[in-house]
Amino acid sequence: MASAETISSSASHPSGLAERYAQALLALADDRRQTDPGTVDRIAADLDRLFALWRDDEPFRAFVADPRLDGASQKRGAFAILDRAGIGGEVRNLVGVLIANRRLAALPQVAQAFGTLLAARRGQQAAHVTSAHPLTDTQRAQIAARLTEAGFSGIKLSEQVDPAILGGLIVRIGSRLYDNSIKSKLQRLQYAMKGAA
Repeated sequence: MASAETISSSASHPSGLAERYAQALLALADDRRQTDPGTVDRIAADLDRLFALWRDDEPFRAFVADPRLDGASQKRGAFAILDRAGIGGEVRNLVGVLIANRRLAALPQVAQAFGTLLAARRGQQAAHVTSAHPLTDTQRAQIAARLTEAGFSGIKLSEQVDPAILGGLIVRIGSRLYDNSIKSKLQRLQYAMKGAA
């Protein structure tokens, strides 16, 4: 991480759509917190489990992204998976609303946006990590440790897999972007070669 270069602050943020769903879910959690103090933590844990399932399970990712499925098929499949994973009612209702609005493909972005909003509320810093392959638990711990060494505190990682970066990592924290991907290194080499010609 020490050799990563700061490139730009224009890394992809969660879409406005995903953030609106996340804000609505957080508002619902706040409303229910009066009668159930653990609501916010329960919803956050459910979304983390659901996002991990999406991240680690290729068939589930394909199911979520498949625009050919009608709402009834999406609802049957998604609710069966949610039941198996032990996901609670609030997140189940969120998935139902996403399906009804033909927005199930936005589920991972909504989960990440919720995590980002909750991290900001709790004084944590959200680090958005893009890698070519899913991270292991060891890699997550190493990234968090390196970011802590670099002066960032209370790190909460949100992950995205993008095979197009070929390898390495892209890490965005606030307005800082550290791009140590192989794709960017190759582009910089290409520009350098053009300049030398």
